[in-house]
Amino acid sequence: MSDPPAEKRTPIVIPRHSLSRSVALGAAGVLVTLGLTLTLGVAGAWAADGSDGIAGAPSSNGGVDQDRSRFTYQVDPGQVINDEYLVENTGTTTQAVTVYATDAYNAEDGTFALLEGSEAPKDAGSWVTFENGTGRVSVTLEPGAQQVLPFTMKTPAEAKPGDHAGGIVVSALSPAGQVSVDRRVAIRLYVRVKGLLQPALTISSIESAYEGSINPFAGDTKIRVSLTNTGNVSLGANTVSQVKGIFGIPLSGLTDQEISEMLPGSSRTVTLTVSGVGAWVYLNPHVSLVGTIDPDALNPGALPTAERDSSLVVVPWAFLLLLLVAAVTWLIVRLSRKRDSTRAAAWIEYTEAEARRKAREEALVGASADGAAAHNPTP
Repeated sequence: MSDPPAEKRTPIVIPRHSLSRSVALGAAGVLVTLGLTLTLGVAGAWAADGSDGIAGAPSSNGGVDQDRSRFTYQVDPGQVINDEYLVENTGTTTQAVTVYATDAYNAEDGTFALLEGSEAPKDAGSWVTFENGTGRVSVTLEPGAQQVLPFTMKTPAEAKPGDHAGGIVVSALSPAGQVSVDRRVAIRLYVRVKGLLQPALTISSIESAYEGSINPFAGDTKIRVSLTNTGNVSLGANTVSQVKGIFGIPLSGLTDQEISEMLPGSSRTVTLTVSGVGAWVYLNPHVSLVGTIDPDALNPGALPTAERDSSLVVVPWAFLLLLLVAAVTWLIVRLSRKRDSTRAAAWIEYTEAEARRKAREEALVGASADGAAAHNPTP
């Protein structure tokens, strides 16, 4: 399933306002897409004054299905599934809403996203039709009213084995000044077509960089990895990162990070940070991962693992600076001691010379006195 053009990407965000009491339990997995007809953003799925609001949930026997937060099916190619979707007007004004199914993809930040309403689905979203025989149905709901909308999900006979993702959306246009606010509530739709399942998640590339600190033993290693879901099953991952040195000596602890679900064929680039790494010249960042599945997803069997490493040469500038400071300090101390020693030696030499000079002068004075006494004996 290929990603749509960038301009079609509308990520799904968690709604900030609660659903009505009757829908809340059944719609725990509801995600909300926001937008304006003039591409202006809004802050929530409900109007600020609380007058408008819509909600949707899987339905069973005319009410909310408390056991489901999304539509999940495991089918054979060509199989037909009949199900129900419940929509509710949680606001205080009458609303005309449109319900339709569409395809899902992963946005650039990895979030689960749905195509814009104006773009025709080509995968799981195109397999859903309502009682009117089309992929869309419109209803008008009074405040607080609910309506169950039966739909059919028909898998094409040529559908490829594996996971196909989409969503069932309820959309309500409400005037907001000179523009219209499109409030859209979506329930995830997962269809697993039986056949050969190939859970596969690879690390297609890895890059690393080192960010030093004043403390030469407390830098950060940034590991940038590109992940690709090369299989046909939706997978997340748990990653473990570590930095090793020469001979595989560990230079850091283990750093864990979860990667959210990636749909088949999608790619994502994430940055993992390993802290507390010294600038030990040669660094060997290493990443390993094991695939995971959503708790509500169908078990695909053995999950994939992958690992990859890179090499990084780091100039330990902080350590070299400390060595330079230490060397300069040692040199200053050494020169200072040498200078003091030279001065002390010069002083000793001077005092000894002075002592010898005085001794010679005293000897000469004594000799002169003795000579004078010899020439002038005492009578």
